[in-house]
Parts: sequence; C-alpha cells; structure tokens
Amino acid sequence: MKSLTKWRLTAAAVSLSMVAGPALAEPLFWSTQAKPVEESQKMRDEVMAGFPGGVDYQPSDEGPWLTRMQAELQAGSGRIAVLGGLHGDLSSLGPDLVDLSGIDAAAVGPAMMELGSLGTGEQKYIPWMQATYLMVANRKALEFLPEGADINALTYDQLIDWARATAEATGGPKFGFPAGPQGLKHRFFQGFLLPAYTKSTVTEFRSDAAVTAWETFRELWQYTNPAATNYSFMQEQLVTEEVWIAFDHVARIADAFNQRPDDFVAFPAPAGPEGRAFMPVVAGIAVPRTAPDMEQSMALVQYMLQPETQIATLRATNFFPVIATDLPDDMPASVQAAGPAIAAMTGAPDALPALLPMGLGDKGGQFNQVYTDTFERIILAGQDIRTVLDSQAEVLRALMIEANAPCWAPDAASEGPCPVN
Repeated sequence: MKSLTKWRLTAAAVSLSMVAGPALAEPLFWSTQAKPVEESQKMRDEVMAGFPGGVDYQPSDEGPWLTRMQAELQAGSGRIAVLGGLHGDLSSLGPDLVDLSGIDAAAVGPAMMELGSLGTGEQKYIPWMQATYLMVANRKALEFLPEGADINALTYDQLIDWARATAEATGGPKFGFPAGPQGLKHRFFQGFLLPAYTKSTVTEFRSDAAVTAWETFRELWQYTNPAATNYSFMQEQLVTEEVWIAFDHVARIADAFNQRPDDFVAFPAPAGPEGRAFMPVVAGIAVPRTAPDMEQSMALVQYMLQPETQIATLRATNFFPVIATDLPDDMPASVQAAGPAIAAMTGAPDALPALLPMGLGDKGGQFNQVYTDTFERIILAGQDIRTVLDSQAEVLRALMIEANAPCWAPDAASEGPCPVN
C-alpha cells in the first residue's frame, strides 16, 4: 500500500483534489448511524451536499453492515469508500482498515484520537461525532463553588465541597442524581466514578482504589436530595429547583436549558486521581483496504471534520462535534450549552474516555445490574464497601467468563474474557 503521507489534506485541498481530475462516481458512505429516514435524508441533503460530486450515504443495521463489508473484503474489492460506525462496530474490522494518520485531525482531542487507534500504532478510525453525559448547575449555585475552583476542571473532592456548601446555604441537599428505576446511574459508575479512581471499569472493580471511589460517592450522597431514588430524567428536578447541581445524559437535561436557557450552566464531569473519566458514545469514520478510490475516500474523511460539516451533522443527528467549534445562534439552547462543555471534557488534558460495554451480547443488562446492585448495597443499604465489592466481583467475573467478553477502554486489552483482579 502506498504511503498515506500524501493524504495530508487541508479543507481547501479537499475541494481542489476533487475538482481537478475527471468526474468520479459518488463514494459510498456505509454507516450504522443516522438510520431513521429523516436523519439519513438530512445526511444526504445537508451534510454531504458540500462534497464535490456528492456522496451516496447509505445507513444499515449492524448485521447487514458487517456482512457486506466482510463480503467485499473477501472478494478483494468493492464499492464501500468510507465506513461510519460506533467504536464497537469498527473495532471488529481493525486489521482491514487503512491507517489514517495522514488526515489532518489536530482539532480532535488526543484522548478521542487514541480510541481510534484500536490499540495499534495506526489511526484505524477518526472520531466523527459523539454524545455523552454532563454535569449541570443552576446559576444560583455558582456562588457556593469552592474558592479557586474552576467549574470546567473540578475534582470529585471539590464537587463534594460545593454540594456541602450549597446544602448548608439553602437548608437542604441540592445535588441531584438519577437513581430512579429508569435512571442511568449504572453509566455513572461504569464510565465516570470508578474509572476516575481506578482507570478501569472491570479489572480493578474490587481494588483499594475502587473502595476509595465508593467512599467518595458515599460522602457525596449525604448532600444528594433524598428523593433521588425516584429521579430518572434530571431536567425535571432542575426546572422545579428540587436540585441545583446534577449529573445526567445530555438528552435528559436538554429541556432544562430549552425551558430556562439563562438559568443553567453545563460543565464537564469531575476528575479523580486517574483522570477526568467520561463515557462517550463515539462514532468514527474509517476507510477499508478495499476502497475503490483511496484519494476520494481520504478527501471524504477530511471533509467530515470541517467545522461546517460537523455542525451540519449535529443538526441532522443530534450527535455533537468531535472538535471545538462555534455553534450557530439558531441552535437550541440545550445544544448551545452542552457543546462547549462536551468539548472541554473530551479535550481536557486529563481526559479519560471509558467506553460503553462491548462484547457482552445479550448479557448487557446483567452487566449493568452488577453496578446497580453495588450502588444499592453500599449507598442505600449502608453495607461494608469491601465486603460488597468482594461479593460483586465474583458475580462480575462469572459474567465476563460466560460472555467471553474481552476488555474495552480504559481497561487494557485482554486475550479472552476481561479479568477481574
């Protein structure tokens, strides 16, 4: 394969490279994302409209998506120019994806780019779009921030101090956490708290650092609204001011900003000793080794990283840009608030992405239940932390073996089931 240093294309060079030569067939963008009819049409009409010669954007369910790609790889040639998919979709194709190190992706945070290496020395995919979870606060709470604290670079200890000061000033707990039956509490423990203290979701589940993490959350729980066990979407409690500081998925805090845009601020998750852990839903773009026109494929990948393309993708899919860029004034208030906070979190020097669980098949619910049960036993029932972690670690170990699921970031890659130390 030719060296890909020639693919260092600027935004201007994308257009020039496509116009200078003879007309090319529309490249096929084969994707597991933006599958609803309305979204896929917006991808064609709005997102891809600026690419010279057009793009044949075709979404697919994961099964057929993989089957077609494997068929083209087996044949040694095909029509697919660019692949779009979640991290888990692309990870299974790693050896058959070309190195994209020559793409100008300097605007993407290094932690996000590291995910795209798939554990190799090459750039197997370029992050394309993302969603995640954030913190949000009523502006009334800002006066109680610890002295010298930066809201965009908080630690868990500072969050506790802030929640304590707010509770003391208002006469009651004002921290909100989605601990209800439909709340996404398990994602907080899997992707935020535990990795921030252990740099692990699975392997270090019962470590001394994990004990410290749960001790930290137990302290924070003292300043959490007691009704939190009924909370599912934090936007409702933010609007009613039952809570002034909260954590939730970006989609579950949106209405607070859209109803009262001047009253709230979004900010990154706190950092622990191992970093600012966060759980991204990352979609990436890759180029298979069988792409029919490598230069055209590379130009399309570069095009997808242009700020105007990233914004058009946000409008079409409600997934956020992977680069820091100014958002138009006509975006919903929730997008205006979340965009900079996501960029600050994913681009932070201590950013630590903790991916969604992978390779569990139909056992994903059982995996989530391990973390929910741990929370209920330690925090709600007040059981001994070490005893609970030792017990739940055995459940987790048996589950990983039964699912034969290898480790995912931030745990180190494993041969066979992800170990639980």
